[in-house]
Amino acid sequence: MKTYYVYILKCSDNTYYTGITSNLEKRFFEHQQGKHQESYTYKRRPLELVFYAEFSEVGFAIDTEKRIKKWSKAKKEALINDEYEKLPNLAKKKFKK
Repeated sequence: MKTYYVYILKCSDNTYYTGITSNLEKRFFEHQQGKHQESYTYKRRPLELVFYAEFSEVGFAIDTEKRIKKWSKAKKEALINDEYEKLPNLAKKKFKK
């Protein structure tokens, strides 16, 4: 059975990049080496792998990646820091009056 990874990289400008791969070590190396000049991470190196999760079903991994990409920086940091109790409050939409 193949394993898929959803991962978060912390970039040198303190932004986060979320991606998906079936070979985490290889993909991280490619990001660090700047293999793809058009990539978001290319000009934001060096990078730090700060989070990853394993999945056995590619569809679930893709859905998770898409969901995390829409999250705020604060919500991503709560996930990275294992502060799961903060996630519900960070998930609430803030409406202006």
